[in-house]
Amino acid sequence: MNELTSALAAALPGGRVLTDPDVVDSYARDRTFVPPGRPLGVVLADSRDDVVATLRWASEHRVPVVPRGAGTGLAGGATAVDGCVVLSLARMTAIRELSPQDEIAVVEPGVITADLDRAAREHGLMYAPDPSSYEISTIGGNLATNAGGLRCVKYGVTRDSALGLEVVLADGRVLNTGRRTMKGVTGYDLTGLFVGSEGTLGVITAATVRLRRAPREVSTVAAEFTSLRDAAAAVSAIVAAGCQPSMLELMDRTTLQAIDDWKNIGLEPSTKAMLIAQAEGPADEMAALCGAASFVAVSSTPEEAAELIGIRRLAYQAKERLGQCLVEDVCVPRSVLPDMITTIEEAAARHGVMIATVAHAGDGNVHPVFVFDRGLAEPPEEVWAAADEVFRAALDLGGTLTGEHGVGLLKKRWLGLETGPVAAELHQGIKQVFDPLNLLNPGKAI
Repeated sequence: MNELTSALAAALPGGRVLTDPDVVDSYARDRTFVPPGRPLGVVLADSRDDVVATLRWASEHRVPVVPRGAGTGLAGGATAVDGCVVLSLARMTAIRELSPQDEIAVVEPGVITADLDRAAREHGLMYAPDPSSYEISTIGGNLATNAGGLRCVKYGVTRDSALGLEVVLADGRVLNTGRRTMKGVTGYDLTGLFVGSEGTLGVITAATVRLRRAPREVSTVAAEFTSLRDAAAAVSAIVAAGCQPSMLELMDRTTLQAIDDWKNIGLEPSTKAMLIAQAEGPADEMAALCGAASFVAVSSTPEEAAELIGIRRLAYQAKERLGQCLVEDVCVPRSVLPDMITTIEEAAARHGVMIATVAHAGDGNVHPVFVFDRGLAEPPEEVWAAADEVFRAALDLGGTLTGEHGVGLLKKRWLGLETGPVAAELHQGIKQVFDPLNLLNPGKAI
């Protein structure tokens, strides 16, 4: 340890600070290809007090702090910077309270998303946000990026389930935001401000989240299409008909082929896209609206439904088998989803780039995954050119650069196209209020 990290170790209980270079390196990056900086060390926080002590030390010594959950982020938001301390919250795994009467839970940031959902279901409830990484991602990371998931189409993103937060500010002060009631309009919405701030305004050490009644009956539809645009058109038809699906997911041929090569799902040669829809109740109307499909199946048992959803959850891991991935995350109005899908296909062909696309189609959130050769330090120029075309098209269609993954490092070069100079000035002003020394996750998100 050097003098700085020795002082940090002295401020914390034994064993909290790691400085071995090989161990520190394993905490320095998320799931992106972005090369990390060199941290001074890693703090393994067990409690809010550990976070307070770390941030007080960082403020005193002017050391940057990069908060980290499970490292499942896809935008470079948890990537270490030179000379920082990585603050890992993965050990803070307590569900402090679960109240069936009030339909809320109070949880620490290291709680795995699926574990909270399972705990809620023991009481006939559920935690609605469910990113595809829900078995490994943490509540803290979900809050930091305002993560979405497969059930977003009905229940919204993480912010829609966040009622209140316990946050440690950059100077070590503790702030409690929000409430534990279903309604509350006192003061500014600081809870909403922190959710999605990517660790740049404070470190979340607990959250009061909303739980919902788990559905008693769920039906799942799987429809195969010979055209990706036809599948996107079916999404628009389902939404326009007012079916209110709880899940509406789309996968293109490249994604399905990757899954089939890995798990042998029996993919037909003519299938260019698959739509997986779920309803809390009968799904016959949604099945009927997939009129252009070459094949439609409706689950008859919970096991069949789980199997169909399981295919969708395999998508990202299957694509990682193809090469390095630039995973992107644009969101457009649902009415123009077919146009966005067409743009992605055209960009892939024009630039000679493999793009595997999945979508939380019910809310217009499209994930084009740009696959490139392993071993490259970053995507080649043709990948960036195709990505640029996709991002600009999303904005032209009235959409946004990111629906759930966040800005991190990967989207910063395009951020100004969406926010504009006035919003950028306000963002910087908010950052100055909460983190005047620019110590929290510097260089990210804004």
